Amino acid sequence: MNDDVRKYIYGTVVVFLVGLLAWVTVVYVSSCGVTLVCKQGALPVERTPIPTLFPAALPASDSDERTGNEACRVAATDLVAAWVAANSPETEAFEVVDANGVNCEATFADVALLFNEPNIWASGAAACSSCHVADVAASPAQLDMTSYAGVMAGSRRADAESKGTDILGGGSWEKSLLFEFLATSKANVAGHTSAVSPAAYIFAGKPVPESTPTP
Repeated sequence: MNDDVRKYIYGTVVVFLVGLLAWVTVVYVSSCGVTLVCKQGALPVERTPIPTLFPAALPASDSDERTGNEACRVAATDLVAAWVAANSPETEAFEVVDANGVNCEATFADVALLFNEPNIWASGAAACSSCHVADVAASPAQLDMTSYAGVMAGSRRADAESKGTDILGGGSWEKSLLFEFLATSKANVAGHTSAVSPAAYIFAGKPVPESTPTP
């Protein structure tokens, strides 16, 4: 009889311990997952709250202001006019006065942007080179505006190897065919449904460094 009582006691203790272990396991897994590192059980870290930062009240910078070595803001027509007046160099720099009266230096690379980028001469205007392509047989007015050589070769060309009519007015921009077409004729063709906008400005070239006076 004493052995039976002892067995019941031991059995009850074992069942209790097994049940307790199972309960602890269920609680741990449900809280922390199947891992030996339980972050949920870590003590909360006390942190000092960061005060709200007030937005800066500095005035917005004027995007038209350019100083030092930054590009000049130049009227598109003034840029081409200065290039034409300088005998239309391909690589040499030429001078142009920007919208703020600053003397600047630019190159044909700046002028080429006017022929190859849309929406410069007027809102919605196509790029010159999008129609006046290198294949003069398929290009309107047999004019190639995709390269320096093409522009200098002129319009109404018989073929790619020949020269045509000068579109730059022999160095006089306001007498040139290009100026007339862009600014005065208001040609009603695709990509040129309006005249050049007076607000057609681009950032091009750099300010000419001021010369140091001789002591």
